[in-house]
Amino acid sequence: MAMNSFDIGRELTAVTTGIDAFELTQPDSLLNDGLVPIYLGRGKVEQKTYTNREAMKADLDRLEADVAELASGPRQVFLQGMLKSLRVAVKMASGASPSFEEKVADLVGAPTGREDPAVIEDARGKLDGLLRKSGFVTGGLGERVAAWEEARAVPAEQVETVFRELMVEAKAKTDALIFDTGDYDMKLNPVRGMMYTARCSFDEGKMDLNFDLSFTRAALKHLVCHEVYPGHSTQLLSTKAAFEAGEAPADALLITTDAITGCVQEGIGDQGAHLIDFIEDSDDEIHVELRRVRSAAQTSAAWMLMVEGVPHEDVANYLRTTAMGQEAWVQGRLRMAAHPFRGPFISSYWAGNECVRKVRERVTKAQWPKFLEALYSHANSPASLSMFPQTVVEAH
Repeated sequence: MAMNSFDIGRELTAVTTGIDAFELTQPDSLLNDGLVPIYLGRGKVEQKTYTNREAMKADLDRLEADVAELASGPRQVFLQGMLKSLRVAVKMASGASPSFEEKVADLVGAPTGREDPAVIEDARGKLDGLLRKSGFVTGGLGERVAAWEEARAVPAEQVETVFRELMVEAKAKTDALIFDTGDYDMKLNPVRGMMYTARCSFDEGKMDLNFDLSFTRAALKHLVCHEVYPGHSTQLLSTKAAFEAGEAPADALLITTDAITGCVQEGIGDQGAHLIDFIEDSDDEIHVELRRVRSAAQTSAAWMLMVEGVPHEDVANYLRTTAMGQEAWVQGRLRMAAHPFRGPFISSYWAGNECVRKVRERVTKAQWPKFLEALYSHANSPASLSMFPQTVVEAH
């Protein structure tokens, strides 16, 4: 008897968490930091037990045959993409070296190649206009960005205070507009020497923040929205609630998997301030365009470094001049791009942001609840989400 979509979701979750558990025990595996960084389904879905990767591949083959029997639509598209993504992950864990292009396309589910330079220049043009409007008129664009960031920088000793203020505001908006997060909270955890700007350490209740960088209030707001409300933490809480209520299949618990789910997860984060209507002033508007420039440029930079063979320092200079990033950010992006497993996921930020943004901007008021259900109660890939108003949501 063919499995239905929910049955497949449970089996997919058992297989994925089984792969995760096995790879955590393999010191030489590229996945030895885990495939599912944050998983809220422990004790709810029994994971598969693996002693070798051939058994994983056999289970993925079997699931692929079951998925092929489903009706065509977003749910099938998501599951097919997820299985393809997991195949690449297992292949890499087995010692194979897929091309960067294959990893971006099949592991991450993002478009390949550099981002269109015209898109980057459009964002730079908008940024230029916004800075001039705010009184930053002296020097080239990079100089004016640096002047704005310096003028608006939150002193290090005040970052936690501003963080707490933004957390209160973002939580109130998220609870009212997206999902009631209850008594969930996150503390600020300053870190240094990391390749990321911020990170959601959900299980520890901490938002790691890279203090090698300076932050404007607008940047801190974006990071609170990205990592916590209504971003990663909120999505984790909402998918868990949907699964426990029987409204979503078990694979809703796999949203943090280093796979095609990552694009939409990062897209929710990067669109977070828009989703809760938290763009308040000219500084927020400046930061939106600056982030667009940097997100698109880092995607191109990774491609230049890993596919085109552009020298490391030339790529660094591209990020300094085109993306106008702080040096710690430039070096962190290059470190991430060069990582054999994490590298292709640098494209998930831009691809995810654009996917969620484009759907969000065409959702009607009447469709908004349906959009939020698909986005916050279920796992998606860029391909499945882009099919809206068709969604992955299925009756059970």
